[in-house]
Amino acid sequence: MPAEPELRTPRLLLRRWRDTDLAPFAALNADPLVMEHFPAPLRPEQSDDLADRIDAGFDERGWGLWAVEIPGTAPFAGFIGLNPAVFDAPFTPAVEVGWRLARAHWGRGYATEGALAALSFGFDELALDEVVSFTTHRNTRSRRVMERLGMRRDPADDFENPNLPDGDALRPHVLYRLDRPTWQRNVAPAAR
Repeated sequence: MPAEPELRTPRLLLRRWRDTDLAPFAALNADPLVMEHFPAPLRPEQSDDLADRIDAGFDERGWGLWAVEIPGTAPFAGFIGLNPAVFDAPFTPAVEVGWRLARAHWGRGYATEGALAALSFGFDELALDEVVSFTTHRNTRSRRVMERLGMRRDPADDFENPNLPDGDALRPHVLYRLDRPTWQRNVAPAAR
């Protein structure tokens, strides 16, 4: 496996992060609508810290949350990729597929397109048995992406996110799963 793989789709390049990504990433993380399903928008230093942690994940594992470039349109649109979920929950440890895109790039299918490439990498290159995704109950946009990816939800798997305080309206989360046989049988052939 290459140390730092880039993933290409018909419209996207998922690549390692660059210093020039930090300012647009901070702008994305400061947008209240982008961050409405998180506790709060991020201050610039918090955004930079997150980018540093993402970059450290690439150094450690060789994969992670890739920076999204839309060639000819946007040098940085957000991130899409895979991330270890290691907090205390019935389904962890696990690998999560996730995304966060600037609002200007919503509604064009980029999250689904990039996440399919990340899932392909996870199942085909990393030989993962399962990939999960999760969000708040009210995040219908992300839930629709999860469903388009062929992920399925069992309400019995829904959980309280331990990273949020008791009583927080964002604490209840839905869990979506995709296993390797379902990927190989249903999703991968349709994505090709």
